[in-house]
Amino acid sequence: MVMHLSQTTLKGIKGNNIFQDNSLRGYQMKHIITVQHTQSVHHTNGMVGSWTDWDLTDLGRTQADCIGKKLKDELTGKNVIIYSSDLKRARQTAEVIAKNLGIEPILKQELRERNLGKCCGKSVQWLCANIECPETTVDDRLFSDGESRRDAWNRLKPFYEEVMASNEENIIIVSHGDLLSIWNAMYIGLPVESYYEVDIHGPAGGVSHMIISDDGKHQVRHINDMSYVV
Repeated sequence: MVMHLSQTTLKGIKGNNIFQDNSLRGYQMKHIITVQHTQSVHHTNGMVGSWTDWDLTDLGRTQADCIGKKLKDELTGKNVIIYSSDLKRARQTAEVIAKNLGIEPILKQELRERNLGKCCGKSVQWLCANIECPETTVDDRLFSDGESRRDAWNRLKPFYEEVMASNEENIIIVSHGDLLSIWNAMYIGLPVESYYEVDIHGPAGGVSHMIISDDGKHQVRHINDMSYVV
């Protein structure tokens, strides 16, 4: 069974890791906000995203500004750092958000979307008609020159560990659907092999709030919250 979760309250996923919409126990030690980039041109033209470097649409820029304004209200008076994928659609989302906060995004290739190889620059229709290897495990690659989900996991893991070990208390991460689904699994303590059982995957513009309290508990206040884009 695969569960696709959006704005869902879950409890007891694993040990001390919980999803929680209401009160938070313990003192906040780290507040991580993940943002999936807003509407991109490839969402409107039937083309593959992946490492193809698409711009945001006008709507996407408006959505990013809405997110930035709401995060500014929530984070006023706090020191904030923002990391982003260097692909245009994520970078442009991060730049608009960061402008509202008066900071500059730090670009990280580790936050790029999963590389699907030779289908980049082609249509989704072409992708579906030319798949070399259907994905049934995290080690399968749709195309031989692309990344498996394990490859993407291994690419993201050092950055994840860097964030967890840092002294930064308020962190915004702007990335992509596949990469953030991997981040979510790491955060709640699931192994990479769990991907085909639990997939926490959200829509463009979704905002999630993750809290690590001083007792080490990983909590999620909101998951893929779409109220930020309006």
